[in-house]
Amino acid sequence: MSAQTTDQAEPGAEDGRTAAAAAAARKREQHGWYFYDFACSVYSTSVLTVFLGPYLTAVAKAAADADGYVHPLGIPVRAGSYFAYSVSASVIVAVLIMPLAGALADRSGRKKPLLAAAAYTGAAATTGMFFLGGERYLLGGLLLIVANAALSVSMVLYNAYLPQISTPDERDTVSSRGWAFGYTSGAFVLVLNLVVYQGHDAFGLSEGAAVRICLASAGLWWGAFAVIPLRRLRDRAVVREAGPALSGWKQLVATLKDMRRYPLTLSFLLAYLIYNDGVQTVISQASVYGSEELGLEQSTLIVAVLLVQVLAVAGALGMGRLAARYGSQRTILGSLAAWGLTLAVGYFLPARTPVWFFALAAMIGLVLGGSQALSRSLFSHLVPAGKEAEYFSAYEMSDRGLSWVGPLVFGITYQVTGSYRDAIISLVVFFALGFVLLARVPVRRAVEAAGNPVPERI
Repeated sequence: MSAQTTDQAEPGAEDGRTAAAAAAARKREQHGWYFYDFACSVYSTSVLTVFLGPYLTAVAKAAADADGYVHPLGIPVRAGSYFAYSVSASVIVAVLIMPLAGALADRSGRKKPLLAAAAYTGAAATTGMFFLGGERYLLGGLLLIVANAALSVSMVLYNAYLPQISTPDERDTVSSRGWAFGYTSGAFVLVLNLVVYQGHDAFGLSEGAAVRICLASAGLWWGAFAVIPLRRLRDRAVVREAGPALSGWKQLVATLKDMRRYPLTLSFLLAYLIYNDGVQTVISQASVYGSEELGLEQSTLIVAVLLVQVLAVAGALGMGRLAARYGSQRTILGSLAAWGLTLAVGYFLPARTPVWFFALAAMIGLVLGGSQALSRSLFSHLVPAGKEAEYFSAYEMSDRGLSWVGPLVFGITYQVTGSYRDAIISLVVFFALGFVLLARVPVRRAVEAAGNPVPERI
């Protein structure tokens, strides 16, 4: 009798051990996945947000003619707009590459080698920024284009792992923790950058040399910590029939045609495309606004961005908890309202008053991480199984890809008006329109239409 009982209990025990092993393996991958945010977010923070905008603008001004224009490829460009236009150009390059990379990853099932190639291309280009100096604005623009495009491609592949390494109910938490890891590393490296920049005389460095060391250090950090996710993440077997690889534009068209079968997913993507364009433009242009319009010192900008990083960790985790209670959609809508208010406050900031700029940075930090993390996790519920990388290539074009409109609007507004205040307030329309479009998406029906289980709260 006892032997019979033991035999009957064994399948359940085996199932329990199997489930526990699967959960442990999933946690291991999740922890590795977090570290790609930890690796690459330093680029977004130290390079794109703090140092490169003002530095490349200064290099372009040094190379400008008497009227304040540089002439890349013979095109007259106001030196103050060169950085914004370079960001836009990097996005257009990314648009050509991301759909092809996403489709190739889905068809081959080999995300990891593609992630490694993109990560180390971006890290190398960022490290190469050490050689910017004098009037090398063309080199600066080229390295920015390569690094930004490589980051975009790597994020397609990185984000595509999210639905594979987490259950539906885990995704808001996992996505938020990834962003928190990224902001933590960004804050830590920014402290080191602040020490180097502020103490450049003590280190026997010029101010420009200190900036170039800070830029290059981001590339070294990116490459070093990318090793962790590349060791822990694993490729999955392909779950759909392989098809021919297409060119970037043809693959984008094919992906969008396929997404027409899921119009609610497409509706969410359109809303995200618009409001995230505003987010990405604020991130990339805030330091230029602070230095050129408000007359703030570089050290002030570093401290302000450091404040953003610290509060963004709390914001990402806090908004993750709000999403667990109120749902992702409502929480994102609240963050978009806060973004619009933040830009309105930024328009009226007095010049040369760091305390008010710090207050603005605090507002940005509290909504930045959460709005991005929850958007990523919400979209992961809307992706049909087996098309993760392909669909996330379209998502990434909204995240870093089609975000060329905002910088272009910012640059044109400044070129026409000569005022960065007018340029910054022009971005409010992105958040207002994105709010309206997102509010109209029935997310529960969208998840069901994609063939995925609906979480208890979304």
